[in-house]
Amino acid sequence: MGDDSEWMKLPIDQKCEHKLWKARLNGYEEALKLFQKIDDEKSPEWSKYLGLIKKFVTDSNAVAQLKGLEAALAYVENAHVAGKTTGEVASGVVNKVFNQPKARAKELGLDICLMYIEIEKGEAVQEELLKGLDNKNPKIIVACIETLRKALSEFGSKIISLKPIIKVLPKLFESREKAVRDEAKLLAVEIYRWIRDALRPPLQNINSVQLKELEEEWVKVSSAAPKQTRFLRSQQELKAKFEQQQAAGDADGGDDDEEEAVPQVDAYELLEAVEILSKLPKDFYEKIEAKKWQERKEALEAVELLVKNPKLEAGDYADLVKVLKKVVGKDTNVMLVALAAKCLAGLAAGLRKKFGQYAGHVVPTILEKFKEKKPQVVQALQEAIDAIFLTTTLQNISEDVLAVMDNKNPTIKQQTSLFIARSFRHCTPATLPKSLLKPLCAALLKHINDSAPEVRDAGFEALGTALKVAGEKAVNPFLADVDKLKLDRIKECAEKVELVYGKKTGGAAEKKEGKPTSGKTPALSGTGGDKETKDAATKPGPLKKAPTVKSGGPPKKGKPAVAAGVGGAGPKGKKGPETKEIFESELSIEACEEKAAAVLPASCIQQLDSGNWKERLACMEEFQKAVELMERSEMPCQALVRMLAKKPGWKETNFQVMQMKLHIVALIAQKGNFSKTSAQVVLDGLVDKVGDVKCGSNAKEAMTAIAEACQLPWTAEQLVAMAFSQKNPKNQSETLNWLSNAIKEFGFSGLNVKAFISNVKTALAATNPAVRTSAITLLGVMYLYVGPPLRMFFEDEKPALLSQIDAEFEKMQGQTAPAPTRGISRHSGGGGDDGEEEEQEDIGNDVVDLLPRTDIGDKITAELVSKIGDKNWKIRKEGLDEVTSIINDAKFIQPNIGELPAALKSRLNDSNKILVQQTLSILQQLATAMGPNIKQHVKNLGIPVITVLGDSKNNVRAAALATVNAWAEQTGMKEWLEGEDLSEELKKENPFLRQELLGWLAEKLPALRSVPSDLLLCVPHLYSCLEDRNGDVRKKAQDALPFFMMHLGFEKMAKATGKLKPTSKDQVLAMLEKAKANMPAKPAPPAKASSRVVGGAAPAKFQPASALAEDSGSNTMESKPDPKKAKAGGASSKAKGVQGKKVLSKPNLKEDDDKSGPIFIIVPNGKEQRMKDEKGLKVLKWNFTTPRDEYIEQLKTQMSSCVAKWLQDEMFHADFQHHNKALAVMIEHLESEKDGVISCLDLILKWLTLRFFDTNTSVLMKALEYLKLLFNLLSQEEYHLTENEASSFIPYLILKVGEPKDVIRKDVRAILNRMCLIYPASKMFTFIMEGTKSKNSKQRAECLEELGCLVESYGMNVCQPTPGKALKEMATHIGDRDNTVRNAALNTIVTVYNVHGDQVFKLIGNLSEKDMSMLEERIKRSAKRPSAAPVRQVEEKPQRTQNVSANASMLRKGPAEDMSSKLKIMYRTYRIQNRNMGSHSETVHTVPREFQLDLDEIENDNGTVRCEMPALVQHKLDDIFEPVLIPEPKIRAVSPHFDDMHSNTASTINFVISQVASGDINTSIQALAQIDEVLRQEDKAEAMSGHIDQFLIATFMQLRLIYNTHMADEKLDKDEIVKLYSCIIGSMISLFQIESLAREASTGVLKDLMHGLITLMLDSRVEDLEEGEQVIRSVNLLVVKVLEKSDQTNILSALLVLLQDSLLATASSPKFSELIMKCLWRMVRLLPETINSINLDRILLDIHVFMKVFPKEKLKQCKSEFPIRTLKTLLHTLCKLKGPKILDHLTMIDNKNESELEAYLCRVMKHSMDQTGSKADKDTEKGASRIEEKASKAKVNDILAEIFKKIGSKENTKEGLAELYEYKKKYSDADIEPFLKNSSQFFQSYVERGLRLIETEREGKGRIAASTGISSQMEGTCVPASTHTVTSSIGNTNGEEVGPSVYLERLKILRQRCGLDNAKQEDRPPLTSLLSKPAVPAVASSTDMLHSKLSQLRESREQYQHLDLDSNQTHSSGIGNTLASPSSAAANIDDLKKRLERIKSSRK
Repeated sequence: MGDDSEWMKLPIDQKCEHKLWKARLNGYEEALKLFQKIDDEKSPEWSKYLGLIKKFVTDSNAVAQLKGLEAALAYVENAHVAGKTTGEVASGVVNKVFNQPKARAKELGLDICLMYIEIEKGEAVQEELLKGLDNKNPKIIVACIETLRKALSEFGSKIISLKPIIKVLPKLFESREKAVRDEAKLLAVEIYRWIRDALRPPLQNINSVQLKELEEEWVKVSSAAPKQTRFLRSQQELKAKFEQQQAAGDADGGDDDEEEAVPQVDAYELLEAVEILSKLPKDFYEKIEAKKWQERKEALEAVELLVKNPKLEAGDYADLVKVLKKVVGKDTNVMLVALAAKCLAGLAAGLRKKFGQYAGHVVPTILEKFKEKKPQVVQALQEAIDAIFLTTTLQNISEDVLAVMDNKNPTIKQQTSLFIARSFRHCTPATLPKSLLKPLCAALLKHINDSAPEVRDAGFEALGTALKVAGEKAVNPFLADVDKLKLDRIKECAEKVELVYGKKTGGAAEKKEGKPTSGKTPALSGTGGDKETKDAATKPGPLKKAPTVKSGGPPKKGKPAVAAGVGGAGPKGKKGPETKEIFESELSIEACEEKAAAVLPASCIQQLDSGNWKERLACMEEFQKAVELMERSEMPCQALVRMLAKKPGWKETNFQVMQMKLHIVALIAQKGNFSKTSAQVVLDGLVDKVGDVKCGSNAKEAMTAIAEACQLPWTAEQLVAMAFSQKNPKNQSETLNWLSNAIKEFGFSGLNVKAFISNVKTALAATNPAVRTSAITLLGVMYLYVGPPLRMFFEDEKPALLSQIDAEFEKMQGQTAPAPTRGISRHSGGGGDDGEEEEQEDIGNDVVDLLPRTDIGDKITAELVSKIGDKNWKIRKEGLDEVTSIINDAKFIQPNIGELPAALKSRLNDSNKILVQQTLSILQQLATAMGPNIKQHVKNLGIPVITVLGDSKNNVRAAALATVNAWAEQTGMKEWLEGEDLSEELKKENPFLRQELLGWLAEKLPALRSVPSDLLLCVPHLYSCLEDRNGDVRKKAQDALPFFMMHLGFEKMAKATGKLKPTSKDQVLAMLEKAKANMPAKPAPPAKASSRVVGGAAPAKFQPASALAEDSGSNTMESKPDPKKAKAGGASSKAKGVQGKKVLSKPNLKEDDDKSGPIFIIVPNGKEQRMKDEKGLKVLKWNFTTPRDEYIEQLKTQMSSCVAKWLQDEMFHADFQHHNKALAVMIEHLESEKDGVISCLDLILKWLTLRFFDTNTSVLMKALEYLKLLFNLLSQEEYHLTENEASSFIPYLILKVGEPKDVIRKDVRAILNRMCLIYPASKMFTFIMEGTKSKNSKQRAECLEELGCLVESYGMNVCQPTPGKALKEMATHIGDRDNTVRNAALNTIVTVYNVHGDQVFKLIGNLSEKDMSMLEERIKRSAKRPSAAPVRQVEEKPQRTQNVSANASMLRKGPAEDMSSKLKIMYRTYRIQNRNMGSHSETVHTVPREFQLDLDEIENDNGTVRCEMPALVQHKLDDIFEPVLIPEPKIRAVSPHFDDMHSNTASTINFVISQVASGDINTSIQALAQIDEVLRQEDKAEAMSGHIDQFLIATFMQLRLIYNTHMADEKLDKDEIVKLYSCIIGSMISLFQIESLAREASTGVLKDLMHGLITLMLDSRVEDLEEGEQVIRSVNLLVVKVLEKSDQTNILSALLVLLQDSLLATASSPKFSELIMKCLWRMVRLLPETINSINLDRILLDIHVFMKVFPKEKLKQCKSEFPIRTLKTLLHTLCKLKGPKILDHLTMIDNKNESELEAYLCRVMKHSMDQTGSKADKDTEKGASRIEEKASKAKVNDILAEIFKKIGSKENTKEGLAELYEYKKKYSDADIEPFLKNSSQFFQSYVERGLRLIETEREGKGRIAASTGISSQMEGTCVPASTHTVTSSIGNTNGEEVGPSVYLERLKILRQRCGLDNAKQEDRPPLTSLLSKPAVPAVASSTDMLHSKLSQLRESREQYQHLDLDSNQTHSSGIGNTLASPSSAAANIDDLKKRLERIKSSRK
């Protein structure tokens, strides 16, 4: 004891480190108490233990470790500093706790991990757990997976980042350990709960069986969005909210927190990118240019296969896109056009944003190609352009789209409009600015007036969509000219769009989901396919919110205003209607006179053309008065102006009259509804007078009034055009002066700059100086709005003029454009300043868009590009000079610049710095010339410029910076910050690059209002810059820090430091704190322009558009990469950041373990390079008789780069056993590393050819085994061998066909057969033909055999070079000296003869007489007419796909490998065997395909097939029933409608219901449709009352019929079945929506119904149907409806009985029981609402029966713990809801002691009473055990102490052990450790041994007892699956006559044996034994129900046996129903006996 006392005195922390375990144990105990006591989480006490916590968890002594874990948990929970220990402790837990045998230790370890996550350390924990998954010990792996799953289920996917987990999932599924696989499955199900279908793509390659199991599990996942149940410390307010909701019973709290619940996960994000460029066939680029379309097709098909990968690795796809574009644009074969379009769609979908750079090249081509009429081409093009649209923005492609809009071809116009409509659906008001809308709307307006109706429709749809998306306020101004009818049509379209828009913008965000095409094609028709709905469901909440708010936002302001306007309230309102331009048709002069006469005085009209000017003047005065007094609505403007224009009209000579006239025009324009038609009448006259000295001002006044009425842009265009079409210079100059003034008054919005500039140029060239001056003045005014770009138009003017223009611009420099004073009310209809601001905003972009741009694409020729890439720098320079001059000449260019980007990009890293600088200046020029369209080149040209910022020369860096700035000015910053490019640049450790780039960002970021979330990716690199060696870099990084923080927020930035080393972290955090203080506020919206002033303040109007549209608006929807962006709150983006970084840190985990990792490393383009080398003779060609050393060495070096080092050592080892090992590894990795295998295929095949030269048979066998698997895999992957691979492998394989060993020959033949699937048979033919020349006679014979097989399978076209030559060659072998060769040759030619007929002789030519006679003899002997061409004589390439489809349906039963190949090989081997026996069974060919199959079956598995009674018997059966099946009055089958038969409605219903169960699918469908019709009409639905059970019985009988008969019937079209299913489910859903009717369903019927539905859900055959998933989804929905709507007591009762049955039935699948339990859980969830409507007594009786059949012991033996948990949960919930009153509801139970129910309820009640003080336990699943655990500690300790006392005493030791056993059993989690630990080792093992003994004893007894009790039922249910209900239904006959049901049972058994089930009769217990002991006092099954129902049925339908006998193939319960009443029973029995006899005799 002396030692003890020493350590007792030590302080706690020292005890914890003591070398004695007892001391440590004591230390941990005290530490635990201490940790629980310290209140202050920041107490200094905590810090003492920082270094020790790891030791707590890794203690070497198991007992101490347990205590240590408890203490550590308390520490983590309470200490502020605990976070610092995360990494080491989590690692300790993973490595030292998870491998412990004690469950308690694991549990604590798990809790510690979760606690770390709760204190915000999720990333570190997750990293450790993921490392743990690579551990060798499966226990650790299982525990890590479990921890991850728990964490995910409690914290949700927002906190636990899923991407890294999903990455490792497939690997876990491959584990050899079942435990690991099972745990992985649970994890996959949990992940699926959170992200739904996004999980499918990453798991698509796992083992198909596992995938299927997963699918089944996924189906069961409840569809409710999962919620986070445990919260981080920072989420406490969320937690509080959650708890309130829980308390409120979740009644209404569900939705508001929906957005919080699940962050969207994009499946794309979770996928691994696939590199495909290297996998293109080596001759792809030659083939795609080939003359033969077949070759081009092959090339395209290769690409199509590759682009099917859902995510592609970024790379240089320019060449590929170029050739595909060429095919789309130029290829004459439309099939290839469609194929190429598909490839483009696949590329776009797989690359997403990375495809954006190519979009500009492809879009115009596709749009042009829409001229094709063929629907499949059009569809492919639509899919392609839609997929491409998602990779770019409408802005980027708008140029191309607009260019096509004027095309003459109506189809192109139509498809372009439709494309625009679809694109609009993906837009939001923010991404659809006016600048974009305007040109598009203008073009679409032309379309709606097109002559072709389809073009008009498409135009309407597009405009409607625009209206819907952007809101009326934005679009109405562009619809001003549209007449009412068309406007209504547009609005109508807008209404219709609703559906797609609603979905889309829930889903616009989802535009990325899965393959865009599938998501979008439905959009064409306006209906969302499954995909759409599924995705919409996957992505709840926020996404839907953002856009809806968006679209609802702005228009709200506009709408009331417009309404006010139309109502004409107040003076502004007057103008309202004119926002909708008035549209008038032209009136005839007579009509005008009539209208004018109605409003003007008669004298006035007479004097209009009087000869006396005074009279005319008087007339004008009267006219003016009349106009002034007229009401707007009454003023016929057109009539009035036509009167004014009447002779003398505008030629009026008297200036006073003229002045009045002009004034009146102005008045009419101001006061009336003045249309453009009226304006046309007067404008000419106005221009004529504008130059008049006396009348000019009046003319201008009228012009202004008209401009206000008809909008300035239109008026100005008309006036300027008119002015310049006449000669008078005065008029010209005055018109221009008026325009200058008008622009100032009206603002610049909407003016067509292009049109004016051409006129201005004319004016500048005028001889009259006044005209020139006016033009220059106008330019000055325009400069105010347009800014410097304006000057570019005039750079080629004469220098003198240019200087004048410059001087004018100079004058304007300091001024800002005045705010418009006119025309505003017009645009905003009363919206006031709001409208104004928007108008202004557009201008800048407008101008830039309107600059006339030249297309320089054709000038960028191939030779120019090659010049730029020349070796000689001088030529390169010439090339660059040319480019400069091209751009200079063009001024403004279109975005299409051909191959230039790639060429310039390569010059940016030119060794000659002068050229680099020249390139930079070209790029600067390019930016100005291309304007905002340069955006699409940011990724491929802009980012490389940033790389140049790292140049060592100062001047180069300066040039690069200037270029980047010039670009950014045009594009805005968003394009630069999106994606990972910028962060990749910052990652480079180049000090120049870093300081320049950070400086640039520091300058740009402050001006931005929002940034893409990808900015977060730069942060880690920013932190490393803060610690860079270079001082300048550090300084720049510190300067940039506040601006990063301004956008990302301090929290995110701080969180990102988590990955840094502790020392760095502290420094960085200090800097962050400092930066936080200096952090600027984000710029407010009004200060839009500040970021990019171009030339002084003048052009301020020029930026807002681009700045705003780019930076703020587009961010909402366009920064798609992170869909969470739309969410409020920062948490979401935090998670995103985490994800991003997590992935980066992953690769370094596995370096230590050399044999993990892939064995084949994929080297992009590696294979192509090797082929090029071989072609170019850089390496030896693989061609030898025996392999020489240089070949082996060469192969070794080639392999070194792409095969794992250790494997290569095995492969080239001298000892053959190592080769075997290598092959074993390769076989193992074959499935998991498909891509690797394919990328190294040429090397693998070459290595295998070396093995063919080995003498060791075992290696050869292994190699052949590998080859079989390899070729299977390749054919599944649809890979085609390249020429190089084939020629270096096939010849050597053919050598082996002559091997003396039979086994090997057989294998080689099998491999040759498989090869035809991946290499054209015709090319194989040549190689095999070579093989016939061998000296080895066996090889010759085998090769000839093989040739025969090829001809037989593929027809004559395989014979190479021509059939004639080939046959001559074969025929020479007829004279061979070896008998087998002769025979083979003869057989082969006979085969050809059978295919080709007598022509063979012609082809063979002359044969020696002897040979000829042998041949003729042989042909005669085969005595067979030439059959038709062979079944598979098809073109070789499509041949495989055709096979697959042909066989798929027949091979349902086979394993899931590539069926077509298996079939062929089986078929061939069968042929070969037969042939060797000398009999020729070529007849097979004429037999239908199905039976070909059976031959193989019989061949391979003789005997069993025949015993199985092939399907024929089924036909026989149907014959027996023929008379019953087709009742005579078939014509009357369509039953009369209900309405006609009110008199006997009931019998009608009975009749229709009886038809529901008909064996004829159509009859059944019709009946269901009629019932559905009734159910859907409220007034008629009541008629069904009283018939519900009957209807449901008929329905589930039909379900059984389908399940057992129809589904197995090969001949039935499966679409029919799907149709029938949908009718059944549809009418049931209708039924269960009517609560009053749903409640009528009785328990027995519900039970059978649920049985039928669940069986259907689990029917794998349904899943394989095309619409199968949809069916299962509807069933799911139906089940939910049944659970919610039917009588709650009945359904609960039914489920309990069903569960009981399914657990008893041995044949029942665990899935079945599990689904029933899921239903029960759902019911439990509904209990709080439904408890009052439930008959508890009945439910408790059911539970009692259940517990009687399944005592607790027996339940515990179940494989799954779910049943016991389900039961407990149910009882707990009932207790919780009812309280002690529950015990009053046991009235229906006769003998309560038979089950543990009462005792259990009492126990639960007692605990809940004890517990009222403590907090209610939320987790009901574990509730029971936990509640018990919490029973007061003291009491427990006393009991245990007492027990241990007994064990310690001699006499009571047995009793004590028994008590301890009981106690432990009752409290399974009880901790007896404390009582044992102080005792000796001997005592401990004594106690354990004693307990075990008792356990075995009791278990043995228990088992015996249990089995005797239930054996009878067990027997009863061991009949096959289809008889689950046997026991219950028969048990119910309760004393009624037994006879009939026994016969029926037998009949059923017979039916099953005839193809439905193969069980022998002897296996079944005699049914009487079952009946004598009613096993289950069960619920009345549907049988009883039927007794009463059927008597009704009988009246209406005499042939009711039809119904029974049709469904009696199924459950027995479906049979008893024939017994309508005991009296009829006897007759029936005789009937049945006869029938049985008949069946028996037919069986014999």
